[in-house]
Amino acid sequence: MRLKLLTLALTLAAVSLPSHGEDLLDAYRQARANDPVLAQADATRLAVHEGVPQARALLLPQINGTLGLTQSSGSSSQNVGEGSGDGGGGHIRQRNMSVELDQTILNLADIANLQAAHSTADAQQQTYDAAAQQLFVRVATAYFTILNDEEQLKYAKANEEAYRVTYDQAEQQFKVGIAAVTDVYQAKSYYEAAKAQTISQQNTLDNDRQALTVITGQPVGELKTLRAELPMDAPVPSDPQQWVDSAMKNNPTLLSAQLSVDAAEHSVNAARAGHLPTISASLSRGKTSTWAENGSFGNGNGSTLGNGRWGNTIGVTLSVPIFAGGATQSKVRQSIYQRDEAQDSLELTRRQTVQDTINDYNSVVAGISEVKSGKAAVESAQEAVDATKAGFQVGTQIMLNVLTAIQTLTQNQSTYATARHQLVLNRLLLRQSAGTIDYKDMEYVNSLLQ
Repeated sequence: MRLKLLTLALTLAAVSLPSHGEDLLDAYRQARANDPVLAQADATRLAVHEGVPQARALLLPQINGTLGLTQSSGSSSQNVGEGSGDGGGGHIRQRNMSVELDQTILNLADIANLQAAHSTADAQQQTYDAAAQQLFVRVATAYFTILNDEEQLKYAKANEEAYRVTYDQAEQQFKVGIAAVTDVYQAKSYYEAAKAQTISQQNTLDNDRQALTVITGQPVGELKTLRAELPMDAPVPSDPQQWVDSAMKNNPTLLSAQLSVDAAEHSVNAARAGHLPTISASLSRGKTSTWAENGSFGNGNGSTLGNGRWGNTIGVTLSVPIFAGGATQSKVRQSIYQRDEAQDSLELTRRQTVQDTINDYNSVVAGISEVKSGKAAVESAQEAVDATKAGFQVGTQIMLNVLTAIQTLTQNQSTYATARHQLVLNRLLLRQSAGTIDYKDMEYVNSLLQ
């Protein structure tokens, strides 16, 4: 119910949004209203839930009305009634009307199938919850991928410009005879490679912007960027095992797998119940009318031979299965194999969940150090570029050293930008693995934008 209310609120909020998401929450609201993956998961959930009333219906009263009309002619019609003459050309019509009520008294297979339907529906609900949680991560990943691409493009352009300036300087120094032609060739080589890198990075950005559009259904405009200073706090709690314990209790994918095992167990019981007797009761009320048409029956056309009265019939039926050609035993074996498959899938999901949770925890811890080291590396690389350029001007550094220093700076800037954005995503991934990610986490991440 909480997810349904959240969906409604976000859908209404998305109505007045502009044509592009300005921040992460805008993008998420649009995705919540337009994402086909989540919509598909919702439709599947609703379809699977319909299995519950269908299974329950087999245990509820069944009412059927019957109206039948039969016609017989020829010699067979002459046996109906006395004094019917030779029956030449005539026929007899008979009408049957009845209403029947059937009620299952005992059918353990249907009871087990109802339990299986409930477990299957609950499992699908957890699958939908997992898709809803995954939407948080999908939107954030697409959003921060764009932000990272934009920074990479910025550094690529700065790198290209730095190489262009260096190339121009090398050409000027060569013309006045204070630099070798090899310096010009080296500078040009780096400059041309930098231009190609800028084009490639622009293409990557364009493609990743389209990836966000696939989720939100809206064109992507200018996005708010990640602020310079990020919180470097370690995950709380600081014990990875506590995150694993949370995942064992709350991870919806794991819970769905557990409920699938429960459904398979009920299906085994239903198959085994195929060997057991069933008891049902029935109550019917009906009558039969018979009359002759277009012949010598009676004194004219439409003579009535019999107009039955309404009658009631009540009974209880005990059905005992004896032999079904081996089908019942085969269904039992099949359901056991399917249960074993569900159990193996559960164990695989459990192990994968433990691995993902620990990996995400370690990634957050390592990411904090990577961001700190990356920032220091950028500062050092910038100082190296400045010093190398100054040395080249006075003749203590060669052109290759300048080019290498610029390249190192660009690589460090790229690594630092990626580490910053990935740290934010890893925090969301950790909460997703633990099964505790929600809208408040998106609000917190959105507060880191500027």
